[in-house]
Amino acid sequence: MKILAVDLGDTRTGLAVSDDSEFLASPVCIITERNKDVLLEKITDQAKQLGVCALVMGYPRNMDGSAGPRAQLCAQFAERLKESTGLPVTLWDERCTTVVATGYLNTTNVRGKKRKAVMDAAAASIILQDYLDYRRNQNR
Repeated sequence: MKILAVDLGDTRTGLAVSDDSEFLASPVCIITERNKDVLLEKITDQAKQLGVCALVMGYPRNMDGSAGPRAQLCAQFAERLKESTGLPVTLWDERCTTVVATGYLNTTNVRGKKRKAVMDAAAASIILQDYLDYRRNQNR
């Protein structure tokens, strides 16, 4: 089944999708939108277009594992997303994904405006790949 990952941001939100076999996560797009109601509609539309069966939302825990204000905002948005799409939404720990994404983009020499254009989708891909790997390991 296809799974859509969401890396929620204040201005830019990254999306990534898995293949049907749940083996590989790939970036889809970045939605540039500050209005959370409009963002919710756009993500819901993407979920329908891509034919996903579930969503994974980055959950930005603090380094000590606690949930701060940002994590609470993501949890609230995840509930709205669940209602809007009618699909299950899993919150997934996204600690350090931006650091990892930055490392990947450095390795591939993506800099400047190009980096800004792909950073959030790359982070969403990392969140989703981590989730897919976890699911695969749990099934063994």
